[in-house]
Amino acid sequence: MERELPDFFLTDLPREAALTPAIIADACETLRRNRLRYLRDRSTESLVATFGGLAEKWLDDRYPLRQLALAQGESRTQYPAAVIRRGLDELFSSLTKDGLERLILQDLGHLRRLDDPVSDELERRAERKSFALGPELIAHVPGGAIPNPTVTGLILGFLVRSAQFVKCAEGASFLIRLFAHSVYETDPKLGACLELADWRGGDRDLETPLWQAADCVVAMGSDETMRELEKQLPCQTRFLPYGHRVSFVYLTKAGLVETSPRNLVAGIVDDVVRWNQSGCLSPQVIYVENGTTPNPEQLTKWLADELASREASEPRGKISDRAAGRIANSRRLYEIRAASSTDTVVYASRGSTAWTVVLDHEPRFQGSCVNRFLHVKAVENLDEVLGGAEEVRGQVSCVGLVAAATEAPALVRRLARWGVTRVCPVGRMQTPPIVWRHDGRPSLGDLVTWADWEL
Repeated sequence: MERELPDFFLTDLPREAALTPAIIADACETLRRNRLRYLRDRSTESLVATFGGLAEKWLDDRYPLRQLALAQGESRTQYPAAVIRRGLDELFSSLTKDGLERLILQDLGHLRRLDDPVSDELERRAERKSFALGPELIAHVPGGAIPNPTVTGLILGFLVRSAQFVKCAEGASFLIRLFAHSVYETDPKLGACLELADWRGGDRDLETPLWQAADCVVAMGSDETMRELEKQLPCQTRFLPYGHRVSFVYLTKAGLVETSPRNLVAGIVDDVVRWNQSGCLSPQVIYVENGTTPNPEQLTKWLADELASREASEPRGKISDRAAGRIANSRRLYEIRAASSTDTVVYASRGSTAWTVVLDHEPRFQGSCVNRFLHVKAVENLDEVLGGAEEVRGQVSCVGLVAAATEAPALVRRLARWGVTRVCPVGRMQTPPIVWRHDGRPSLGDLVTWADWEL
């Protein structure tokens, strides 16, 4: 499907129309004016209805912008249509009217908290009302091509009545751009409170006017990038960084007794193939206790078989030569180990780097090459898991847990005290609910400032 998008945003302009610091500064000033005219006094009810309805459009195969995402997505993002289709379905299924209302209640305690000073039950007893207010202008810095965190962040920004400027990496704006156009087409006044541009990171001339104009910066990327960005921001700017994070699965002996092997393997592979394992919530390592049924060797073989099957129905697609080179080099390393030790086993797609599964008995957390590269580690217990993962302590975003009902509460307590901020069943690691507290923080609550009225 070929379609020319109208020039609503800076990213829609021809490449020869070079951006300048003055253009960025003018765009920010325009966003502030439009917010006062079109967004500040909108009701929460109308905004929730608007975005709930927009999510329904994105779930409809007849929606032109969804069709465009599926038709051009692989050439623009390197994600195949099957991966994009699944990703869009799961993203917009969570952004319902009911889900957004539950998030407001969870983080702010009252559905009208963003409209007027109001009281919940405890505040009424204290004779107090409270009003939550968002920043006038939020700057978003996405960490990659996966649209989920940025789409969700934009919706939350609109809920707190903030104008928003999205600064994408050069060439990585395609899916976010389509969502921005859907906002503009659905509600042009809301669209006028949104700007989108992409340029190579580190361009201080373009970034300085954006950082100076923004009241809040929400950024995702490596820890080093977050540290460098923070140095550039004015001291009064609220900074919400989301740095490098990883996730893993832990399977206990008792948990596997109560679990269908077929469902277990399918669930793990679901979490791996979503966005080709490139999200921070995707598992890179599977820790499985020795003495289980299936044992670690059987589980590794079944995971390899399932990944091979998925390659036919949901192919990984083309990746960069650099990413393919990393996978090939890692495979060779483990194949050399496997040749001299029975403790290491390697299963891999033939003639391509489409998928890889490596089994070893070394509990040390091994970061994956992603793009469907999975490590399986045989361990004795959770002590061995946490000892092996000590080097990523504080960076673990999610643990997919398979455990017996009697042991799960104690395991979750230990994981939480160790630093894990989310524990869930396998198969749902990369599809968190809208009320998920990203990295343990209230995603909506992080954006607001409170004004209390004591009666």
